[in-house]
Parts: sequence; structure tokens; C-alpha cells
Amino acid sequence: MRIVVIGGSGHIGTFLVPRLVRAGHEVITISRGTRGPYVSSPEWESVRLVTADRERDSTFDDRVVGLAPDVVVDLVCFTLASASALVERLRGEVGHLVHCGSIWRYGVSHRIPITEETGTPPFGEYGIEKDRIARMLKEETASGGLVTTSLHPGHIVGPGWVPINPLGNLDLSVWRTLAAGEPLRIPGLGAEMMHHVHADDVAQAFEVAVSHRSEAAGEDFNAVAPSAITVRGYAEAAAAWFGKRAVLESVSWAEFEETTPKEHAETSWEHLVRSQCASIEKARTRLGYAPRYEPMEAVEESVRWLILHGELTL
Repeated sequence: MRIVVIGGSGHIGTFLVPRLVRAGHEVITISRGTRGPYVSSPEWESVRLVTADRERDSTFDDRVVGLAPDVVVDLVCFTLASASALVERLRGEVGHLVHCGSIWRYGVSHRIPITEETGTPPFGEYGIEKDRIARMLKEETASGGLVTTSLHPGHIVGPGWVPINPLGNLDLSVWRTLAAGEPLRIPGLGAEMMHHVHADDVAQAFEVAVSHRSEAAGEDFNAVAPSAITVRGYAEAAAAWFGKRAVLESVSWAEFEETTPKEHAETSWEHLVRSQCASIEKARTRLGYAPRYEPMEAVEESVRWLILHGELTL
């Protein structure tokens, strides 16, 4: 098939595009052209690269249709308006649209693991929009329109970018603290959960959604690692990479905010207040999704890459 991947040089596309090429598909990627994939691969030599800016190009959706794809994979859509416009243009022109959502389409955890049917209502603009998009896509297919599928990754990690750390933020000093065996202040008891997933496992989920069109049609699927991790378990495992024992100091949220830069404190709250653990049973049974990485394996690969490339000094 001819597959157009919107946002093909990002976290997921870095691994998805080579997978699609190896599976025998003709692949065209659309991106702003500001960077290449995070990991090089010989398969990219056979990929057609199209430069376009979705936010600034009023003819973007027409350009997608003009590429005559059988399947469109949309990895960088964040608003209902943008998703709806693309659906309207693809209807009757394309066989399958596969959209990238987020487990933040769910709110705080009440029952775990969270299935595609048991999540609480989302909060925050990002999560609300991702949930609205997923519901719109499901309704579109149910009404006899465009065949769609939405996949909902957890916290994506992999070589080339900074992973969400044990405090639920992107502060690199957290890794240095754990590597040195120094005390790390954690808000609460450290029982909150995060659900990471390696970018290649997310790519696998998209690949099997494309190859199992009839099973994926009109459905939404969580795409995460086989297990989630708690703040405390995450910190202890990370410290052990460096031959140290995690020294964790439980503090209140107010105390945590006093000693944490505002940006990092807000990011920690966004991740930890949700305390999410999502089920992959639906994707496993219907699509054959079989992630290779447990969360700590995926994060360790990412952290080692940062150290090797001088982006994290210990």
C-alpha cells in the first residue's frame, strides 16, 4: 500500500517509517523539514519526503489527498478542528486513517488498569482535545464514513530525547541526583504511577493497526508497555543503574513546589495526579500487539543515549 505518514520524522515516525518500508509498503512522509529522524536507518533511502507546515499551509489537507494514499497515519494532530478537517477531506478518497492520541484522554485513575472503556473524563486542553478527537473518529466510522483508528500511547521514550523521569518531569538534575546516591525529594509517598512506552513499541502498534484494518476499523487502542511503574520503584531502579541506592525523602506537594522550578513542578503534577496504568489487552487480542520493552528497559536506553551523546553529564 501507499502510506502517507504525517509527522514521520518524530518520535514514533523514526521507528514506524522503517517498519512500514520493511513490510513492503510505499511510504511518503510529511513534515516541516526542520529535522531528520532520531535514529538513522537505511530504509529511509526509499522514502519520499514532503515538506509542509500543517499550521501555515491552508492547502495541507488537499496536499495529503493529492499524494493518493491508501492509508494516512497522522502522528501530529492536536485539535478536534484539525482532525475534523482532515477527515472531511479524506472521506471517500482514502481507505484508512490511523490517528495518534494519548492516554491523557483519560483523567485521574479510579480503576486500574484503565481500559478503553473505563477511563475517567479528561482534564486540561491537551487531554480533552485528544479525547474529543478519538470520539469523533469512532463516530465517523460507525456512521459509515471514513474508516479510522485511534491509538493512545503512554509517555514515549527512546534514544534521542529526554524521558519523563521518576518525578514526572524533564529535569535532568533528577538523574544526576540518583546517580550520585544523593537524597531526592518526592511529593507524597511515591505510589503514583506512570506508564511509559518505547517509541518502537508504539510504532509496532501503528504497524499492526494498518495491517489489521478490519479489526482496527472504528476502534481505539491503548499503546503502552506491558506494565506501569511507581515513582518509588522508578527511582530505585534508576539509582541501581549507577550502583547506588535511592535515598528518597517524602515531602508534601507544597514543600515540593518550594524547592522545584515552577516548570518542572507543574509537569510533575500533570503526570502524577493522573497516576495512570493502562491496559493493552484490547490491542493484544485484536491486533496482536506485543511490546518488546518493559518501562525501565525503555527508559534506560534513552538515558544511556543522553549520557553517550553528552546531553546528560553525571
